[in-house]
Amino acid sequence: MGRILKIICMSLLVWSTNGFQAHAKQVIVGKQATYKTIKSGLNASLDGDTLLIQAGVYQEGPLEIHKKIVLLGKGFPILDGNNKEEILLVKSDDVVISGLTFRNSGASNFLDIAALRIFGVKNILVTGNRFVDNFFGILCQNTRDSRFENNEFSSGGIKGKPAANGIHCWKAKNLTIANNLVTGHRDGFYFEFVTNSLIVNNRSIKNKRYGLHFMFSHDTTCKSNEMRGNGAGVAVMYSKRVTMLDNTFAENWGNAAYGLLLKEITDSKIEHNRFEKNTISIFAESSNRIKMHSNQFLNSGWAMQIHSSCSDVEVQQCNFIGNTFDISSNGNLKGNRFNDNYWDKYEGYDLNRDQVGDIPYRPVTFYSVIIARNPGALMLFRSFFVSLMDKAEASFPALTPENLMDEQPRMNKVKL
Repeated sequence: MGRILKIICMSLLVWSTNGFQAHAKQVIVGKQATYKTIKSGLNASLDGDTLLIQAGVYQEGPLEIHKKIVLLGKGFPILDGNNKEEILLVKSDDVVISGLTFRNSGASNFLDIAALRIFGVKNILVTGNRFVDNFFGILCQNTRDSRFENNEFSSGGIKGKPAANGIHCWKAKNLTIANNLVTGHRDGFYFEFVTNSLIVNNRSIKNKRYGLHFMFSHDTTCKSNEMRGNGAGVAVMYSKRVTMLDNTFAENWGNAAYGLLLKEITDSKIEHNRFEKNTISIFAESSNRIKMHSNQFLNSGWAMQIHSSCSDVEVQQCNFIGNTFDISSNGNLKGNRFNDNYWDKYEGYDLNRDQVGDIPYRPVTFYSVIIARNPGALMLFRSFFVSLMDKAEASFPALTPENLMDEQPRMNKVKL
């Protein structure tokens, strides 16, 4: 009840500047109430009112909100799309939606059908709702200054029914996406042309494609999220000034799976993240001026695959532990810097005991170069021949990038 009162107070604070609070009232919808349907309750509501929906199942076809109201559920009433229709469309500023269950929206390979569509508005708060077996969960278009928080999304419970994205945002700015859980969708979170936004404390678990997918989304921060067991991990493409901080990218396994894909990213930071048990933890292509500091790369196939099209990538104070391969590339990584990292495969010495290795470490092995050119050579993994060739290449590099080395490898793990 405290959370509900907080939501209502927040909404009234927003509306008070427009003078709607003077006549605000509560309109109750339910089997024993004056209004039996949500549609009739919406028609009876005025700007600033709270529409309280009592527990029950409501199958009313597409609903639309054109007023500045609070839509509040008691006992998680179910708005059911009967697997045919979009459930709710918001076309008014200053709307709060809380405590509802959106279930069984329609699905289409040609139409963007959503449980909740938000179009061309601002100051929307969607909090504490449940989204079950929908196509799109929230589809947000041309929206700004809004928050989607503390919601749960699950899809895939109906055999043969396709699933789109959990939270899909297009052409939006100043959004906060916080404390949501998304499972079973195509992408957990999808952002295209989204700017100046914050994605924080979310969990994207076992979605069919990406846990998080950025396209053309600038000046956005992704912080303290967990992306685990998704089809291909997280993809960030064609974006500038992206910050990835304190996230977990884990258990993304498969031929084309990675923890984090960076494609044509510039001027961005990837710091204090945990990459664990991925086929490829970071795959970077055509990305420039990227700072990768204080990350952990644990128990993965490849910690990093960085293409030669990348420049001014700085990898510093990271831990590389238990990975089959630390770094792999398709060419010379001249212009990129690896410094002051801990590598569990480092076999150098520290005679002056300053906790820094006295000889540089070359993280690209002969075998990783061979595999990049001939994937079938993976069958020789852990053979004596491979170990011998790696030792020889480390001493007299011929195929591995000569300039790719950590000049100051740490003798002990970085404390993060």
